[in-house]
Amino acid sequence: MDWASIFIHDTSWAFAAEIIIRVVVMFTMIILFLRYTGKRGVRQLSIFELTIILSLGSIAGDPMFTEDLPLVQAILIMSIVISLYRLYTWLMVRYRPFEDFLEGTSLYIVEDGQLALSKFELGQMSHDEFFAEMRMQGIEHLGQVRIGLLETTGSFSILLYPHDEVRYGLPLFPKQYEAVTKIEPSCHYACMFCGYVTHPLTPDELCNRCQSKCIGWAKALNNRVIR
Repeated sequence: MDWASIFIHDTSWAFAAEIIIRVVVMFTMIILFLRYTGKRGVRQLSIFELTIILSLGSIAGDPMFTEDLPLVQAILIMSIVISLYRLYTWLMVRYRPFEDFLEGTSLYIVEDGQLALSKFELGQMSHDEFFAEMRMQGIEHLGQVRIGLLETTGSFSILLYPHDEVRYGLPLFPKQYEAVTKIEPSCHYACMFCGYVTHPLTPDELCNRCQSKCIGWAKALNNRVIR
């Protein structure tokens, strides 16, 4: 095996220096664009903006090491993409349907302490993904949440009930989120699929809200939020 061919091949010192210049120029262009959008992190990017970033990565990648691809072509293409970004941003401000088409719309995940059933039935959100996000915000059960909204950027917006209005809700931590095998008459129980709270008669009773999608009953909690 020719290690020199693998690592060096026909690379000259002149082309190595050229690669350094190409990388610096294209990397700087990407940084300038990210600063131009005003975003501070990937999680703040919408689907439309993430598409732009991926496009810029492709545009900037090849000129970094392709000898016969002049930088002026890549810079021209990048300038066009940035101009399109500005145009589309202006159109989104002027026309709401256009914004909804490119950015998508926010999704209600929790309403009045229960999961928005249609979103989970359609596979738009997984329980594990949502529960993890709630736990990171210090939420112990759904009875503490009045509204949970999944923003177009992928972040969650949460409105909590006041302390004196916290209700029984589905627990979000693994040890509490377990199907019971015995029903205690004096306890509240939450459907593990949709969060509906009631007093089932048996552990295998179907939920009145999600019916056959019910995967069991967990003992509901009514602890207040502790910050």
